[in-house]
Amino acid sequence: MITLINNQDNKTNISIATQRLARAIALSQGQFSLLLACCNSTNKQQQLSSLLNEFLPLAITELSIPASAQTLYTTISSVLGSTQPQALMVQGLESVEAINQLIVSTNLMRNEFPKRFHFPLVLWVNDEILRKLVWLAPDLKDWAAATIRFD
Repeated sequence: MITLINNQDNKTNISIATQRLARAIALSQGQFSLLLACCNSTNKQQQLSSLLNEFLPLAITELSIPASAQTLYTTISSVLGSTQPQALMVQGLESVEAINQLIVSTNLMRNEFPKRFHFPLVLWVNDEILRKLVWLAPDLKDWAAATIRFD
């Protein structure tokens, strides 16, 4: 019985978090905004990305960042070219080999993001990446709205 209650509460919390993320994306249309979505399971991240489409009638571009990525800005720029999606979701940060370097370079390049990207940028992070953002890129982390947690 207790398991059912906890399971139902978990589903409700996920639904509320998904609605919050969808609302934040919708409100940021046409302008840069950094959104952090925290989930410790990569499988669950994929499921939540699919669920998000039910709440949001926008075309969300998804980018799985390669493990060899050195910088977030140049990786996104090279993939998008001159395209401006309605929203961009970046997954796979936990698998980047030089994640500390990527985070530091992203913090240094943070002023370039709103100049070039006119759409909400959702970074899927886990607890470890979130801690690294706080320590290595506090200015970038401060740009983000409140972190939306899915666990």
